[in-house]
Amino acid sequence: MSMEELPCLLPPTRGRRARERTIHAVQKQDVPSLPQRIGAAGAAFLRDGGFRGEPGELALVPGPGGVAAAVLGVAGGADPFQFGTLAGALPPGPWKIALPDAIAPQTAVLGFCLGAYRMPAFGRTTEPAPAMPRLVVPAGAESAAGIARAVWLGRDLINTPPNLMGPAELARAARHDLRALGAAVQVIKGRDLAAAYPTIAHVGAGSARPPRVLVARWQGSGAGAGAPLLSLVGKGVCFDTGGYDLKPAAGMLRMKKDMGGAALMLALARLVIVRDLPIRLELRLGCVENSISGQAMRPSDVVTTRSGRTVEIGNTDAEGRLVLCDLLTEACESDPALLIDAATLTGAARVALGPDLPALFSNDDALADSLLQAGQACHDPLWRLPLWDGYADWLHSPVADLNNVSAKPMAGAITAALFLRKFIKTGVRWAHIDSYAWNDHYRPGRPEGGETQGLRALSAALLQILNTTDIKE
Repeated sequence: MSMEELPCLLPPTRGRRARERTIHAVQKQDVPSLPQRIGAAGAAFLRDGGFRGEPGELALVPGPGGVAAAVLGVAGGADPFQFGTLAGALPPGPWKIALPDAIAPQTAVLGFCLGAYRMPAFGRTTEPAPAMPRLVVPAGAESAAGIARAVWLGRDLINTPPNLMGPAELARAARHDLRALGAAVQVIKGRDLAAAYPTIAHVGAGSARPPRVLVARWQGSGAGAGAPLLSLVGKGVCFDTGGYDLKPAAGMLRMKKDMGGAALMLALARLVIVRDLPIRLELRLGCVENSISGQAMRPSDVVTTRSGRTVEIGNTDAEGRLVLCDLLTEACESDPALLIDAATLTGAARVALGPDLPALFSNDDALADSLLQAGQACHDPLWRLPLWDGYADWLHSPVADLNNVSAKPMAGAITAALFLRKFIKTGVRWAHIDSYAWNDHYRPGRPEGGETQGLRALSAALLQILNTTDIKE
């Protein structure tokens, strides 16, 4: 991708730009060497100010024309968030970064960009945004810009107010991004949608904004007809009232983020395409609104899914699994080598794991291990929960093949995953991500608002798997 797509970055250059200043990233043991890096006067200034090089500690070094340099304490390793404060603390202008050997340039660039993200104003009357510092990307670290661009895309979609991001708008935004990258995109609506995805139509029946299903296909330049197929599925509930099982007012405050699974899968698809991975890709997004009207689905309704299974609606607020089940059925019809879905599916996952740990379910131990290890390595963790067969009969219905909710008030994330597993074809390797998709408060590199939790873990795991025989035919 072009560096110009992100306003916080500048492309690598052979010559020095005017007023280009340096960020010196130092570990605690490197503090004594600061006089050689920033000069004796600058080092003395930092010493007198109490600078110790603690991770995250940032100091600006004065010079004749103002700020001459910056010094950032770092811990080393692959944690990008240790660079997350830079974009909000440095003066405007071009900056380059000098790193210790223990830190890869990609880590610093990614962290800088994650912290540079600003939520769009969405019509707010305000002063023009102040000029921001821009980081000169070190040669070889351009891939970090692609990851950051995908994160920004996902954050923007999740943060958009629900009156501006309905099913049609979500499908349109995804289509625009994917077509620009060379994917073939189809948006399905109306009678065609009702025939192919009856559960999505049932969820969306109560809204004046009809549902959409986006299906995108892409093939890498190095992928033949028999290349492995990666299938991605995302829940895109643009706003969730809960339907007739109405959420309380407090429970609706963040329901614009209920399309976070679709945003995550779109961001991942973007990374696959930008990296031109040697695979075939299918992406399916169920874009819908769960609302209330005389046409809305009711508790005790029975709907026939694309698979032919019938589902009793035990709770209209458990709509996400209804959005996913038809998409998973269709995805399995292509016999993918890997199938990954993502959704802001259950509050139970948040009760179990809190806001920062997306729950991972998988029917394949090797796939799960790859995702968990990748998440640990790139500081984008997932946590595996079991597909516990002992709870499968909790989804029993006396009038249909299964209920969309459990008969018991426990293990809600597990029973939701067990419901989805009913629609996974035998032999298909599958992973399900139950994510919060939101930062409740500001932390370095993680501003309050929408978040693409698990994106970097999924992306890194795919690269690792592609270097093995795991998904090769």
